[in-house]
Amino acid sequence: MAHDLGPRWPDFKARGKADCHNRRPVVTSLVRNHLDDPVTDTRTTVWIALVCACLVVMLSMGMRQSFGIFMPAVSADLGGSREVFALAIALQNLAWGLVQPGVGMLADRYGSRLVAGAGGALYALGLALTTLATTAVALNLSLGFLVGAGLSATTFVVVLGAVAKVVPDNRRGFAFGIVTAAGSFGMFAMVPISHGLLDGMGWQGAFLGLTGLGIILALLAIGFPAAGHRPAPLRSEQSMTQALRQAAEHRGYWLLNAGFFVCGFHVMFIATHLPAYLEDEGLSGRVAAIALALIGLFNILGSFVFGVLGDRIRKPRLLSSLYAARVVVIAAFLIVPLSPATALVFSALMGFLWLGTIPLTSGLVAQIFGPRYMTTLFGIVFLNHQIGSFIGAWMGGRVFDVTGSYDMVWLLAVGLGIAATVLHLPISDRRVNAPAPA
Repeated sequence: MAHDLGPRWPDFKARGKADCHNRRPVVTSLVRNHLDDPVTDTRTTVWIALVCACLVVMLSMGMRQSFGIFMPAVSADLGGSREVFALAIALQNLAWGLVQPGVGMLADRYGSRLVAGAGGALYALGLALTTLATTAVALNLSLGFLVGAGLSATTFVVVLGAVAKVVPDNRRGFAFGIVTAAGSFGMFAMVPISHGLLDGMGWQGAFLGLTGLGIILALLAIGFPAAGHRPAPLRSEQSMTQALRQAAEHRGYWLLNAGFFVCGFHVMFIATHLPAYLEDEGLSGRVAAIALALIGLFNILGSFVFGVLGDRIRKPRLLSSLYAARVVVIAAFLIVPLSPATALVFSALMGFLWLGTIPLTSGLVAQIFGPRYMTTLFGIVFLNHQIGSFIGAWMGGRVFDVTGSYDMVWLLAVGLGIAATVLHLPISDRRVNAPAPA
């Protein structure tokens, strides 16, 4: 006896036939389920953008994070003062941050594909000119300003902005975690590669080898969304001026800016000066290189874990916990007697906490203000990160040259970590309503 399936059977049957013929991709289905508006992205578009994003940050951040191992050799050739190399890295981060909001606006207006491609070419040019640097001024212009400007277009702000336009809201933390973890893997992989180039070819030859990777980085930008790409048709189009005004009036946005300043101070002071600090304390250059590589290795796990948790737990609470954990790890590192084992344990723990702030902070910006101008708004937040990076990198060299020790900077890092722990607690993560077009 046939069962009466009622009026649902024809709809179900028609939908089944449509699915069989159209083979709607899984990612597109997820996007349809979790966005209010229809989505035009295809499965291929999502995967190409995600893979290219991972490769771009893997190369750009991997090369960037390996610069610290060049400090002794470059400083020796250019006068012997560590402040020379530290200032170039500090200016690199300052240039990176100062042009980042403008680069973010260009990416939102003209597309991340064009901006990232041009940035990769500028990155490669800066690395190539670094091989010719014989003075501090030349080093500041090449490794400092040119590479810094290239980094602003090839790292997390532009790359995550591109990914945000093709990934649904409820999967954005997961996707951001994968991209951030790829940058961490680049750090893990590029440190030993750069160290091998340095040993075999000298620092000029090593930078020439990195130039070739910069060219590849520029070519990978072709997989990013082109100009005019939207995650979905918008019911009301918000102007960039309205988005900036809305962010300026949001207290949590300014607290994010302050917290990200602390993150920049932490990571750039450690990335630039940890190898030299360990060698000053009697550990070998090999241990110092392994320590940097461990930061990258464990950051792969940390970035992914915090990205996934950001889809499940309130991001302000996670950020506060992350900074509190940094305080504990740095304080323990200063208290426990230094040895190869404690140095590597410190690197592993800091690595886990290293860039977990990226998917959480960028995800919070997109969650509060939406993905339309996420690249611009996160670019402004990232400017403060780079101001902190400038101070961390430069102050480390300056304080060491004056006092012969990094102790004051380590203590400052602990104090700033405590401040960041408190700053993130009152941030509201509720979505603000976009104003109607004027």
